[in-house]
Amino acid sequence: MNFTFHQLQIFLEVVKERSITKAAEKMHMTQPALSIQLKNFQMQFDIPLTEVMGKKLYVTDFGNSIAEIAEKIIEQADDIRYKSKEYSDLLAGKLRISCASTGKYVIPYFMSGFLEDYPGVDLVLDVSNKSTVVQSLQKNEIDFALVSVVPNKMDINEEILLENKLYLVGSPLHHEQGQRLIYREDGSATRKAMDEYFKGESKRRKMMLTSNEAVKQAIIAGLGQSILPLIGIKNELSNKELEIIPTEGLPMVTNWRLIWLKNKKLSPVAEAFLNFIHNKKYDIIQESFQWYLKFTDKSL
Repeated sequence: MNFTFHQLQIFLEVVKERSITKAAEKMHMTQPALSIQLKNFQMQFDIPLTEVMGKKLYVTDFGNSIAEIAEKIIEQADDIRYKSKEYSDLLAGKLRISCASTGKYVIPYFMSGFLEDYPGVDLVLDVSNKSTVVQSLQKNEIDFALVSVVPNKMDINEEILLENKLYLVGSPLHHEQGQRLIYREDGSATRKAMDEYFKGESKRRKMMLTSNEAVKQAIIAGLGQSILPLIGIKNELSNKELEIIPTEGLPMVTNWRLIWLKNKKLSPVAEAFLNFIHNKKYDIIQESFQWYLKFTDKSL
């Protein structure tokens, strides 16, 4: 057999995503380039690894068996790389963090200094909705999760990072009364906030979108209004594409929290990151979030 390590990585990503398109995005490759590598990998075997029925990709039992072996090979290769760095007195390993979609405006600022201090650390950051983030934590697939709503019935530790302020947001070009309400999908913390605030608002038209970016664009286009986290609309407010609508009972205020399983034995990398957060948190907030700290209702 003559396959490459890169082909193993590609195949494993296809198995995880069950999609050539999504796997190509994760691998930062074009879809045709990934398909060629996947085909070359398949040619090493007489038994199919995957099957396509209609427009859906399925992994065969044989393919799943190969994926399990591929995952072990990749993990062992990472272990070799990290071990060599350890002998060079470098902290090395993977740091796995999952965050709710708006958390992408928060967590990078708490990561950049740490990664500069520890160049041997590889960051794996997954951005999803709250439900998926919590599931990843429950399955022990990640070291930390960044959430704005603490999950129920989970034994966790937490570190509060930053306030999360949610306002009603609309377009400055559209001030019609009774505009449509634009919701996030079920499982989103922003959706939960809107459900609580607009409880009983049965007469207003509604629509649902699956990302805050899509919600922002819909508002800009005049399709309606939505409750959004302030942290995610800085540029749109500055460009006057969006405006905050003063509303009784808003902002709703929660906290961005870094959480981890209480009974989890943290890796040396995860321990180092937690120590970094403890020591640098307030400096990072003062340096990177001044505009956010200074924003008050009087700014409207």
